[in-house]
Amino acid sequence: MNPEIITFLILGAAVIAFVSNRIPMVVVAMAVPILLWATGVLTLTQAFAGFGDPIVLFIVALFVVSEALDATGVTSWVGGQLMRRAGKKRTRLLLIVCALAALLSAVISINGAVAALLPIVVLVAVRAGIVPSRMLLPLAFAAGAGSLLTLTGTPVNILVSEAAAEAGGRPFGYFEFAVVGIPLVLLTVLVVIAFGDRLLPARVPDRLEEPADPSQDARAWRETYDLTLETGRLFTVGEGVAEVLIAPRSTLIGRVVSPGMTTRQEDLVILALRHGNRPGQVGSKASRSLTLQAGDAVLVQGPWEALHRYTNSPDVIPVSSPQQMQRTVPLGRGARRALVILAVMVVLLATGAVPPVIAGLLAAGALVVTRVLTVPQTFASISWPTVTLIAGMIPLSSAFVSTGAAALVGDAVLGLVGDTSPYLALLTICLASVILGQFISNVATVLVIAPIAVSVASSMQVSVQPFMMALTVVGAAAFLTPIATPVNLMVMQPAGYRFGDYWRLGVPLVLIYVAVAVLYVPLVWPF
Repeated sequence: MNPEIITFLILGAAVIAFVSNRIPMVVVAMAVPILLWATGVLTLTQAFAGFGDPIVLFIVALFVVSEALDATGVTSWVGGQLMRRAGKKRTRLLLIVCALAALLSAVISINGAVAALLPIVVLVAVRAGIVPSRMLLPLAFAAGAGSLLTLTGTPVNILVSEAAAEAGGRPFGYFEFAVVGIPLVLLTVLVVIAFGDRLLPARVPDRLEEPADPSQDARAWRETYDLTLETGRLFTVGEGVAEVLIAPRSTLIGRVVSPGMTTRQEDLVILALRHGNRPGQVGSKASRSLTLQAGDAVLVQGPWEALHRYTNSPDVIPVSSPQQMQRTVPLGRGARRALVILAVMVVLLATGAVPPVIAGLLAAGALVVTRVLTVPQTFASISWPTVTLIAGMIPLSSAFVSTGAAALVGDAVLGLVGDTSPYLALLTICLASVILGQFISNVATVLVIAPIAVSVASSMQVSVQPFMMALTVVGAAAFLTPIATPVNLMVMQPAGYRFGDYWRLGVPLVLIYVAVAVLYVPLVWPF
């Protein structure tokens, strides 16, 4: 069997498996390179080259940077600012989130923008009582639209600009893409706000860690322990409070303690005590001491690092996680270092001084060296299912080009177009790009379709500029499947999306993007 046919069959089988939702997506993604190797379409090295692909390493680095912003309280601070300005109204929150995503993706990259905003949007959504699945797909789609605002917004823009110049046209200016990008950002936000509630599912992810709420914990402690506690004094940049239970067979059992004493090893101050058998009867106002027993509750205060060590001890069972509580402190320890490193990464990405993967890895390494994050934190922050999905599907894009499957698509497009009107030719090319772009990367799609578009423009003796600009527009319309772009995959796990959830909101957006590419683009860049 021809390699082209095998590639199409593997793609079809993968899509069916994804849509059925019966096989874990990670298993399907891993099966793709195995099948490409087993059928002889790709060599072993080519089949698993996705795991060493620069885009995969860049995504890994972005997860680490995102974790640094979250762990140091930058996310909490930005989320607080967002809540103050937008309140808990979904429409206003979506407007601000989409605007931030579009602007960031125009300056750095789509992946970088989504990675930076992802934890913030989840935090704000949960605190506003909104299911994250109603916010995260708009985040990804708005970032895609924002990539059309500048020349460096996405590699596709650079590719079509170079292709236009090589075909006898001219390269596009840095902000020339904004002529079509601004209307598409506005239309994308409009569709998301108008139809998002009806078209986006209310999913609950398998592992949704709701952000800690220090004010709620402080309120519970005031009621339980009969204490006068101010939330602002309990959780600061340097210190925090944790509630623990004495574990069975703890070495602390039998020790006589009272409020005001310090713990044996970490020198944490004991704020209050509560006997496990008589809830609420022993508080900080009690002057008598307490002989600790298994199940007794102890409220302690002290430096964050000491709290982390204390709650990790086998002698106690933490009721509230100090790690999660520390994240709620706005601009906490290490926030300045994290922001400086983020700023340097953004400058490197925006100027193109180094490849994106180098900028990301330098930032991730700097976060560890400056002790913003520990090595275990960095590995724990990476969403390995997302990384596996991206790495597993990249070889399929390579197979499409190397086997000639993409050329078959191109020949079919040329056969359909013929010598008809340039508008019909442009529509055919855009539709082929949209369909192909839902299953392979938009960069690979443009590399396949761009020569075809140049050939069609040349045979019709019309300008290549509208064809190239239309290609970058539909290249951004990767909205129908989670495997269309890395950002679609990045929001999948935190939101709990399924494969079939994307096309509901994606279809109207794709239709708008195609209409803009075919009808609006030729008005600005005439044939």
